[in-house]
Amino acid sequence: MSHKYLFAAGLTAAFTLTGSLAFAQEDCERGALDKMFCDADGDLVADAPTDPDMLKDPSTLVFAYTPVEDPAIYEDIWTPFIEHLEDVTGKDVQFFAVQSNSAEVEAMRSGRLHIAGFSTGPTPFAVNLAGVEPFAIMGAEDGQFGYKLQVYTQADSDIKEMKDLAGKRIAHTSPTSNSGNQAPRALFPDLGVVPDQDYEVTYSGSHDQSMLGVVAGDYDAAPVASEVVDRMAERGLYDPEEVRIVWESDPFPTTSYGVAHDLAPELKEKIKEAFFSFDFEGTALGEEFAGVSKFVPITYKDQWAVIRQIQKANGVEYTPQGLAAE
Repeated sequence: MSHKYLFAAGLTAAFTLTGSLAFAQEDCERGALDKMFCDADGDLVADAPTDPDMLKDPSTLVFAYTPVEDPAIYEDIWTPFIEHLEDVTGKDVQFFAVQSNSAEVEAMRSGRLHIAGFSTGPTPFAVNLAGVEPFAIMGAEDGQFGYKLQVYTQADSDIKEMKDLAGKRIAHTSPTSNSGNQAPRALFPDLGVVPDQDYEVTYSGSHDQSMLGVVAGDYDAAPVASEVVDRMAERGLYDPEEVRIVWESDPFPTTSYGVAHDLAPELKEKIKEAFFSFDFEGTALGEEFAGVSKFVPITYKDQWAVIRQIQKANGVEYTPQGLAAE
């Protein structure tokens, strides 16, 4: 039995278990949401429980940021924000280092996680499987936000245009990643190359690994998120002179920040207030995420429409089995 099958089975069992901890909602409008949730107002995210006894107001809030190569570094980077979150909410806040998108979604679904940043592709899984309510995204002073899918190769590579990827060693990141896999599968055919047909897809595990693999020559090229490789360059993890962009897309939304749907309304408002009042200037967070200066309000229904379109084109289903493919 393969490791991937065992992981998928384990994740499905975990979701079955956590799902059993909450009663399935009665018949209601829910769209793609799990049976634990309802969506009476049609905003595509889970409604808060109507029973006041099911609303949560924990003394300690748990916050997680999307899986990264070195979680310890990001815990330090997020410390100024966590302190601000504690001041505004009056709660203790713990940073939870997650090892995978699947683990992060499962933690939110099981109630062990209250606030989290989910990367672009996994956000719909978090919404539909875990009841996350996305409300913010990092943006510039003028409210603009987003990142691009970029295809990198070595500076001296013979890959000059997208069709030259045919027959090469190409690294995608993970199945649920938007820029690292789903967008390439949806967009590349119109550019003259079909993943898994014109070239064999190799999953690197992360944007960092894809980029470092291109630099090392392990891969001939890789589709990656511009925001990740920009941060890597700023930290000196690779020399931009060693690589070259073959193609880039129009902007996509970046990491979404959301809360558990079943937090008490007053607490939700305090959490949102903390995000929108946080000043990036002079903080480690502001230095790490260059080009952004504040959290910008968003809705899952509007800002993630293009992502849902890409995932639909890829036949993605928001199920534990779909998430386990990550």
